[in-house]
Amino acid sequence: MTISTEIFPSTSLDSIKSDPAVYENLEKILINKNGQVPLHKRFRVIFTLKNLADEKSIDILAKAFDDDSALLKHELAYVLGQIKNPYANSVLRTVLANKSEDPMVRHEAGEALGAIGDPSSLDILEEYLNDEHAVVRETCELSIAKIKYEIDNDNNKQDIPKSSYTSIDPAPPNVKTQSVTELREILLETKLPLFERYRAMFALRNLGSKEAVLALAEGFNDPSALFRHEIAYVFGQMQSPDSVPALIKTLENMNELSMVRHEAAEALGSIATSDCLPALKKFKDDHERVVKESCEVALDMYEYENSKDFQYADGLSKA
Repeated sequence: MTISTEIFPSTSLDSIKSDPAVYENLEKILINKNGQVPLHKRFRVIFTLKNLADEKSIDILAKAFDDDSALLKHELAYVLGQIKNPYANSVLRTVLANKSEDPMVRHEAGEALGAIGDPSSLDILEEYLNDEHAVVRETCELSIAKIKYEIDNDNNKQDIPKSSYTSIDPAPPNVKTQSVTELREILLETKLPLFERYRAMFALRNLGSKEAVLALAEGFNDPSALFRHEIAYVFGQMQSPDSVPALIKTLENMNELSMVRHEAAEALGSIATSDCLPALKKFKDDHERVVKESCEVALDMYEYENSKDFQYADGLSKA
């Protein structure tokens, strides 16, 4: 999910964090005990807590894993990874190990452990390399490769390539080539390690050209649902109108897995051109709950992108 990361002037951060009422109000909205808070407003609070990024915020986010929405729990795990504080490792390990949890949520917990990058997480990631769900197995493979890559680069005192985006990605971009043709070949070669293919994916994202978008769109034909879902996520980051036809086709594909369709919906909400709106409205009552809820959140994102609002993560002003 792609949103602005700035929340308020740094000069006011200490005063905000020193007020217990701030956290109480944010927790009340997120946990939603009375069931009256719309999902999209709870999402805005999740990203407000991401921007506060302290242990109190992590504790509040962790409490919300008792919710019955897989989409919400998936977003909680994503944000915990983006905060990049090992304090969150414990709850993320618990979520990954919970085999009764939705695989999409477990996948996001595994990816979050990779984003945090603590070598102490290697043991549990290796434990689930043979999980019954492919999305969990492949995520653990990616997170292990990312952590080991960062260890090797740190030991060799090499500079790890920085993303031009604000997100902590599952793999650093390939910086050996700027050729869309070469990166496309790596992206689509299923015999290569998933980590190397993801590196090509994020390199194409960073190039940002129409040619790069079209190359990425071919990834929707990949046999891996995890891979297809990541293509949709990247398109949401790029916000390129050139990706809209492929995203609408993915959302409309009733044979596609819900975790891929949901990511396509959120990407359309992020891109927010006029041709995105009919597709989101069409599937706002989808039979798959995660797709239905994603369209609700995406319609809120669409409204934000087409408004003059300064901040999506506006939980403080709404609390």
